[in-house]
Amino acid sequence: MASAQPRRPTYRYLTAVTAVFVTSLVTANIIAVKPIALGRLVVPAAVIIFPVSYIVGDVLTEVYGYAHARRVIWIGFACNLLAVVAIALAGRLPAAPFWSDNDAAYATILGGVPRVLAASFGAYLVGEFLNAFVLARLKVLTRGRWLWSRTIGSTLVAQLADSALFVAAAFAGVWPADQIAPAIASQWLLKSAYEAAATPATYAIVTFLKRAERQDHYDFDTSFNPFAIGPAD
Repeated sequence: MASAQPRRPTYRYLTAVTAVFVTSLVTANIIAVKPIALGRLVVPAAVIIFPVSYIVGDVLTEVYGYAHARRVIWIGFACNLLAVVAIALAGRLPAAPFWSDNDAAYATILGGVPRVLAASFGAYLVGEFLNAFVLARLKVLTRGRWLWSRTIGSTLVAQLADSALFVAAAFAGVWPADQIAPAIASQWLLKSAYEAAATPATYAIVTFLKRAERQDHYDFDTSFNPFAIGPAD
């Protein structure tokens, strides 16, 4: 007689957390086309929502562990890709006669440049997996203390990689060479400051979820291979 398999824990809020992650990611990809002025600083409008994906990524890794965060990162990638493909397909389909004058506006706002999209997807994967990896390792090293050091430390590393990869891949050879480094630095500092300011909210969410889910995962023996898509523990 086969032995009973241990039941996997069920989580009440994991689906909602995943939804917030995916929504912030897809929304950032859509609104990134608009440059906004913050004083003398010009940045993509995505900065108002994209850092939320890193905050949620911190929550996922801190509460549920790296394996769950890895799965959600790939779900976000797939959903973002689906949105990009659907938007591109809609742009190629013939417009109704009464709406054809708006085709140029559609292409301007939603018709992403392939190079920029590729840079965005690559930077997203590198940044999110770095964020989850650094936070998971720091949690073990700090024995679960000093949450602020993990959320801010992982963000500093991951957002630097994200910003550097995206700006260099998307705009090298297009923008003046002396503008690349300042653009990387400004995005990195702005996104990092965003998450640092959100630290009290992150603490509150993590505390609530750990109590509600009865879960506080430590990645002692986790495989950190980003391509391991097996079931989460």
